[in-house]
Amino acid sequence: MSAVDPSIPVAIDSSASGSYLVGDDSIIGWLTTRDHKRIAILYALAITFFFFLGGAAATLVRLNLFDPSGSLLSASTYNKAFTFHGVVMVWFFLIPSIPATLGNFLVPLMIGARDLAFPRLNLASWYLFVGGGLFAIAALLAGGVDTGWTFYTPFSTMFSNSNVMLAVIGVFITGFSSILTGLNFIVTVHTMRATGMHWMRLPLFVWAIYATSLVMVLATPVLAMTLSLIGLERIAGVGIFDPALGGDPVLFQHLFWFYSHPAVYIMVLPAMGVTSELISCFVQRRVFGYRFMTWSILAIAVISFLVWGHHMFVAGQSIYASMVFSILSYLVAVPSAIKIFNWTATLYKGDITFEAPMLYALGFVGLFLIGGLTGLIVAATAVDVHLTDTYFVVAHFHYIMVGGSVMAYLGGIHFWWPKITGRRYSESWARFAAILMFFGFNLTFFPQFLLGYLGMPRRYHAYPPQFEGLNVLSSAGASILAVAYLLPLFYLLWSLRYGEAASHNPWNARGIEWQTASPPPQENFVRAPVVREAYAYDEPAP
Repeated sequence: MSAVDPSIPVAIDSSASGSYLVGDDSIIGWLTTRDHKRIAILYALAITFFFFLGGAAATLVRLNLFDPSGSLLSASTYNKAFTFHGVVMVWFFLIPSIPATLGNFLVPLMIGARDLAFPRLNLASWYLFVGGGLFAIAALLAGGVDTGWTFYTPFSTMFSNSNVMLAVIGVFITGFSSILTGLNFIVTVHTMRATGMHWMRLPLFVWAIYATSLVMVLATPVLAMTLSLIGLERIAGVGIFDPALGGDPVLFQHLFWFYSHPAVYIMVLPAMGVTSELISCFVQRRVFGYRFMTWSILAIAVISFLVWGHHMFVAGQSIYASMVFSILSYLVAVPSAIKIFNWTATLYKGDITFEAPMLYALGFVGLFLIGGLTGLIVAATAVDVHLTDTYFVVAHFHYIMVGGSVMAYLGGIHFWWPKITGRRYSESWARFAAILMFFGFNLTFFPQFLLGYLGMPRRYHAYPPQFEGLNVLSSAGASILAVAYLLPLFYLLWSLRYGEAASHNPWNARGIEWQTASPPPQENFVRAPVVREAYAYDEPAP
């Protein structure tokens, strides 16, 4: 499997617009493509399907919680609903959402390359992703899984009679998709940058994808090994996690969270990269503290491997280990705070325009800030004892993972939509959807902070009547949020047929990707692009 030769000239020709969509437009043509842009679209179609599938499970959960008695679903069905929601949304939407779609489409364009280093491997990664997803769907059709998305032992190995192995195999296969995608990005960034594109000229989005890829390659094998051990114990009866067989169930938590906390930043780091691009463009100025931003991205990736134990303050680990993990959890907040500060400094006294992508970016900053601050709360060992396994943790997780990452993902989709499709969408509808999403999200999840503080446990299908008001408010917010998620699907699809044609650079941006046609030709460029600093807004656009 050979890499694309980076010495072949690359470049710009507006007359080539749309050529990557022309090619072989048959189903076979798309399913055998090696064009990174087409593969990005295949990923987008797949994860959109999984997003709404996981969202349907979440809808059942919120409808059930509308009534304190939990009369809609039985306890067993409720367990399967939130498990399916978690498995699908974490591994088949949140983790691949930005790297596999925007990353696949944009990284070669942003560094002036023709494609990713290993085009065949890129397509194989998509097939692995879809194959893993089919196993997850098979688990649902066969009756569901009731362990929760974390597959905690000994329940997943000893007690659950549900289709655990189908779901585990699905996540295991999809993990290899992440590993191969990360490897492809790392090699591409190292070997295929255009002449003059040195490291300190890389867009922050590329830095974010690069750091994310390092986490994918280093952390995901640990998850694969952990899931393999579940299968070994469940099928062969080997004592690894089962105390009755000489195993240790807490060992599973150490292994699982060693991967899963870095996985948080697989979701968040690309969102930070998108937000940096959007804020800089819609203020039309350089990102404040570019070097600090790059080093903070790498610092987050490194420190993320050292904080897994803050998920285990009540799992029996020593008080000294808990103290160390608490301190490290506060430490990882420092580079995140640097990014919030630098985004704010970039906005300060800027000539801000509030197009839809910018509204999504500002929504990400607001939701991520709330999620980050509440993360510091649960990183305090004494407070976490009270808040563990309550709805406070659910709210914190969703503010970071869903609120932050989805807002940034949709912001990026809206920003680069003219480049991807060559069409413009309805700006008024897009602004309305962004505002509605921010409002609906806060109405859904902020009451859950209060529920958790008051002591309502998560994963219960029924609850005491005194929690009804806040749960009804949360479910009402979820209905608004569902509408906000559906709106972009309609007006973006509408734009493909009826949207006005987009110019090659409708936002007056400075990235190399805006120097080629919209949509880009098959090999991205026809003439070598002008390489400059990533955010040279004090210079005229090329």
